[in-house]
Amino acid sequence: MGSPWMFVVLYLFATIDGFFPPIPSESIVIALAALAMSHGEPNLALVVLVAAAGAFTGDQIAYQIGTKVRVREVRFLRSARAQAAIDWAERALEHRGASFIIAARYIPVGRVAVNMTAGALGYSRRRFTALAGIAALTWGVYSCAIGIGAAAWLGHNPLLAVAAGVVGGILLGVLVDWVLRSWEALVTRRRRRVAVPPVPLRPDGVVPREVVEDDAVA
Repeated sequence: MGSPWMFVVLYLFATIDGFFPPIPSESIVIALAALAMSHGEPNLALVVLVAAAGAFTGDQIAYQIGTKVRVREVRFLRSARAQAAIDWAERALEHRGASFIIAARYIPVGRVAVNMTAGALGYSRRRFTALAGIAALTWGVYSCAIGIGAAAWLGHNPLLAVAAGVVGGILLGVLVDWVLRSWEALVTRRRRRVAVPPVPLRPDGVVPREVVEDDAVA
């Protein structure tokens, strides 16, 4: 834990996780934070900064990949879940790009889908870079906070604290994913209701015959 190479490994994991979700960077950050609280090393501030730097680099790579390839044809994004995440990312970027770029950083598959889709859709690189920087730093703090909380709760057993922190981080990621998708679905339903024009009524309150016939044809 005290070796400088640990920070190299942390940076690489956080970077690769930015465009290849199977790499568990959150778990590494949470585990290191829990051990830092239990043993005094590695340096907690460096864990936050290195994790954020790696996350920022990975997000930039994901954006660049999105500008060069067909996102939906990337091998690890061909599953039904990944395709649904891309659909969600396209809708989110169209209407609430800034908030979703930041929030998606907390969801392993979600962040890759959003960041690659941002590149594919030509989302402003300057704006994306600024948002990715904010997202990476808050993600580093958030992940370390989970490890710190687990260590404070189970400090007498460092390994159990690490395990609890990692599981807690996974569950929080699932919760954030569910909240964002539920919110997006709610907003989409509201937008569709607003977009439907009101049906004109005759003075006696009856729907005109031509409207009924048009609906039947449709």
